[in-house]
Order: sequence, then structure tokens, then C-alpha cells
Amino acid sequence: MKIVVLDGGTLNPGDLSWNELAEQGDLTVYARTLPEMVVDRIRSAEVVFTNKTVLTRDHLLNCPNVKFIGLLSTGYNVVDIEAARENGITVCNIPTYGTMSVAQFSTALLLELCHRVGHHSEIARSGFWAKSVDFCFWNGPLVELDGKILGLIGFGRIGQAFSRIAQALGMRVLVYDKVVDKHLESATLNYVESIKDLYSTADVISLHCPLFEDNRGMIDKKSIAQMKRGVLLINTARGPLIVEQDLADALNSGHVAGAAVDVLSSEPPQFDNPLLSAPNCIVTPHIAWSTTEARQRLMRIAVENLVGFKNGVPQNVVN
Repeated sequence: MKIVVLDGGTLNPGDLSWNELAEQGDLTVYARTLPEMVVDRIRSAEVVFTNKTVLTRDHLLNCPNVKFIGLLSTGYNVVDIEAARENGITVCNIPTYGTMSVAQFSTALLLELCHRVGHHSEIARSGFWAKSVDFCFWNGPLVELDGKILGLIGFGRIGQAFSRIAQALGMRVLVYDKVVDKHLESATLNYVESIKDLYSTADVISLHCPLFEDNRGMIDKKSIAQMKRGVLLINTARGPLIVEQDLADALNSGHVAGAAVDVLSSEPPQFDNPLLSAPNCIVTPHIAWSTTEARQRLMRIAVENLVGFKNGVPQNVVN
């Protein structure tokens, strides 16, 4: 069985081992694959793994040997699912591998917004502290989270994990999700019926929902206007959930006191992306998922997906 990994460098820049996958067949790993290279690289393969390399209908029609596509990610929009189904190709994703890593990173972004640890370290090291007439100084307001309200949009595994951390910090949590599980409610966690109630009440809003056409651009000028002045916004979900110019405008006006985003509408971003120059905006390069432990877990599940397919009991099938 010939196995091809089209963009292994996105998952494994060299600190992990491909040995377990290599035990399943004749393995070739490419660090990156340009669109025009896809067909030549997978034409004779039965198994293809991809993270962000797009597999179109034309690719699949020109590669009839492919029987299994393994996503090295949770999202599967890079694969033409309908074309795969029509051609009898099983497609499997990795539905949960980085829950605690992303929840932990969301917490890091929240704490950075509140204390600006990196910023204060940088200016202290650059000499500002040495020039201070006082024993301490701070550049901008610092925020205590105890008693504040966290609004979570999306309450899957990651949202639930983040909520537990927030409650441990003394926060009250409000949740908006299309699926309501009242058993998860407590004295410090409640669902809201209307997202407007969350917007108007929360001191911090964090996005943990999938991207669908009906919520694309949900954080826009209109929804921001419904939020409390001074709100903090976090996004570790999907970049297109936010209309970035509208958020940048709100940061410039001070209506949004700070934002921290690990995802943008296009990645890598254009140099003129408005959030890259907006005040009080932390931008990280889509790394919430990428702890060593999470990537090891992802690779192990990818191998398990292939083994299940080979044994006639595929798991995590998305088509």
C-alpha cells in the first residue's frame, strides 16, 4: 500500500516520528505540495494524508487509485467530500486531539489581555523600568478576572474545558450554543437563549464554534455595537467568524478594549490585514492546536484511522 503525506511539515517540522505510519505501507512524506504538484504525487497512491493541501474533484478523478484520504486536522473543507463519496473514497478526520491545548491557549490569550505580561517584559527589558522613578510601573490598565462574566459562543469540548478554567479564576460563564445541555449548568454557568443577551452582558467573549455560512462574519459592526464598552474578545476558532475591519475599527474607537486572535480570515495573512496594526490586539499565528502533545495525539489518531480502514472498520468518517 502506497501512502503519501502531502504537507507533513505542517504537523511535523521534524520533532515527531513518522515510524508508526510507515509501518502501514510504503510511505512518502512531502513537507509541502503546491496545487500543480498534487496529481503527480498521489497518482499511484492508495492512501493520502493532507492538512491544508486542497484535494479537488479534478485531483480525485485523475487519481483513481486513491481509496482513503486522512485529514491531519479536524476541518475537512480542503477535500471535495462529494467527489470523494462518488468515487468510493473514504475520508476521515481527527475530531478531537487538542482540546486542552486550545483551552490552555485561550486562557493564555485571556491572561495576556488582562496583564500584558509579554508587553511589560519587553518594555522592562528595553530600559523603561530602569528609568522609572518608582519601584514599579505599568503601561495600560490591568484587569482582575474574579467576578467578571465570560461569554462563550460554542460549547463543545474546547468551550467546556475553557469554561472550567475560567470558573477556577472566579469568572461566571454564559453560554450560547444551538445545542443546550442543561445538565452542564451550575451556579456559575448558564445558557442564554439569545446571543444578544450574551453580547450585552459579557465582559469577555470567546469564540469556540465551527464556521458555517450562517455565522460567517458574525462578529461585525452590528454585533459589536451590542457589546459592553470595554469588552475583551478572543478567537481561537475560525478567522472568518470576524469581520476584521469592523473589529479593528472598534479597537481604534475603544469600544472593544482588547482582542486576541489566533486565527485570521486568510492564513498567512495579507500584510494589510487591519488587525495586524490595530491597537490592543494580540495576533498569534494559528498555534493554539500545536503543542507537542497535541500533535503527537493527532498523528496517533491518524494512524488509527488508517488501521481501522484497512481492517474494514473505519472510524471518524466524514463522508
